[in-house]
Amino acid sequence: MLSGGEKTRLALAMLVTSAANVLLLDEPTNNLDPASREQVLEALRRYSGAIVLVTHDEGAVEALDPDKVILLPDGIEDSWSADLADLVALA
Repeated sequence: MLSGGEKTRLALAMLVTSAANVLLLDEPTNNLDPASREQVLEALRRYSGAIVLVTHDEGAVEALDPDKVILLPDGIEDSWSADLADLVALA
């Protein structure tokens, strides 16, 4: 039996090491202990494909240093700027 966090780590490890070139992730750092969170973020930093990430985790956004952002609900695409970090916290 795996815990919820263990299942999440296993699923992300399988995705990151697969041949997929795009990952769609919804809150991948939720419910992880600090060490597991860092391992997940490190795996995502090393991932060579595109990542579409939905998160309210300001630290994850900072750690992953995104290039682009899509602002919802309007779907406006823009280049990522540290000025947008406050929006992550508000969401």
